[in-house]
Parts: sequence; C-alpha cells; structure tokens
Amino acid sequence: MRDITIGQYYPGNSVLHRLDPRTKFVGTLMFIISIFIFHTIPGYAVATVFLGAMILLSGIPFRLIVKGLKAVLVIMLITVVFNIFLTPGEVLWQWKILKVTKEGLILAGKMAIRLIYLVTGSSLMTLTTTPNQLTDGLEDLMAPLNRIRIPVHEIALMMSIALRFIPILMEETDKIMKAQLARGADFESGSIIRKAKNMIPLLVPLFISAFRRANDLAMAMEARCYHGGSRTQMKPLRYTRLDLAAYLILIIYLAIAILFRIFGI
Repeated sequence: MRDITIGQYYPGNSVLHRLDPRTKFVGTLMFIISIFIFHTIPGYAVATVFLGAMILLSGIPFRLIVKGLKAVLVIMLITVVFNIFLTPGEVLWQWKILKVTKEGLILAGKMAIRLIYLVTGSSLMTLTTTPNQLTDGLEDLMAPLNRIRIPVHEIALMMSIALRFIPILMEETDKIMKAQLARGADFESGSIIRKAKNMIPLLVPLFISAFRRANDLAMAMEARCYHGGSRTQMKPLRYTRLDLAAYLILIIYLAIAILFRIFGI
C-alpha cells in the first residue's frame, strides 16, 4: 500500500514541475492515446524513449517510479495470464484445456507494456503537480462544458479531493492493519474465503474513518461558506514559452505515432 504513487506529490523545480497543469493533462492524455496507437516493437521503442525522457526531465528518482508499479502487479499478472491462455491462434503449448498461443503471447506482452506505461505516465503527472494545480487545470480544460450546465467545478473538486485522500487512506490502512496484527489478526493464512472474512476487521474501521474525514471536510467547507463556482484563483494559470514548446513536442510525438500506425511500422 505504501507503493501507490498516484495521487502523491514529489516536490521539485524540474521542467515538468514548472509546466502548466493543463499542459500536463493534455500531454498525459496524448501519451495514453499513443500507447494504444503503437502496436509494433519500433513503436513501443519510441514510446519508451519518450517516457524515459520525461522521467529524466521530472527529476523524480527512478526507484520511486518503479515502486509505484508494485501496486498494479497483480492486475498486470491477471491480464497477462488471461491473454496468454484465452487468445485463439497458433498453438505453441497445450495441456488438456490449457493452451498457449503465439497471438496470446504477443497480445499479453502488448497489454503489459500498455498497463505499465499508463500507470507510469499518470504517476508522473500527479508526482509533479500539486492537488490545487490539478483542480485548477482540470476545471479550466472542462470550462466549455459549463455551457451545457455540467458542474465542472464540482467535478474537478471531487477528483482533487479523491487524489489528495489516496495517500491519507493508505496511511490510515497501514495503521489499522498494524493495530489488528498486534491484536492477533491474521490476513495471510487460509483459503480465499477465509482471507476475505479476515479483512472485515480492517475494512470496517477504514470505512468509518473515511466517512468521518469526509464529514469533517464538508463541515469545514460549509463553515467557511464555500460555494465554489464563482471563486477566484490565488495563482491564475498562464501559459509560458515552455508550455508552447511542450505542446509542439507533443504534437510531433502524436504525429509520429499516427504515421507508425498508418504505415504499419
């Protein structure tokens, strides 16, 4: 649980830290789109070089990036196993009803790469952007939806609070788990059903704590007459030359991804 990096902020003054949050939102979206456009080894090599360059520019330790991948390791393994054994195609190995196909191995490899890059790219955005910047950037990008009466500010605020509460809830979970272990709780042994039942002493106090924190936050906002919507920003968002250069690089990168897809490179 300590390995979850999405929602955490890593202080710094790198190039990525100085970028406008809107630029980082758009850049993350473009990168996610590109990893689904690429479908060959040269394409994934381009995505790897681009992601590696972003990690270097962020100034974030590589061990912290790798640490964040541990949280999705189980999901990645399940995805890989299902693709290997359930994808039809040229059979390479078979035992009774289980069979491994060439197409399954290729698809499993692609899905693993996409999942790793998706988590890494999203983590880079949150690690280099404060929750307040995320809220302001998302609200500004979604501003046109106000014309059709979509509560943009409320949506951005909810996402910001959710991201901010991730590390808090992880820390609370760790404290509760240590307290339960000290009282003789066992979260590891037994069957799957037994393990699920053993999680009840952990989940109940965690949910109570989460609801209590949410209620305290709501009361604090009401006490300060917070209504959102018409509020002003202490630090208005402004694009700089660095953001324009970043947009140019992103356009070139996405154009390369599209060309690779068109020509099957």
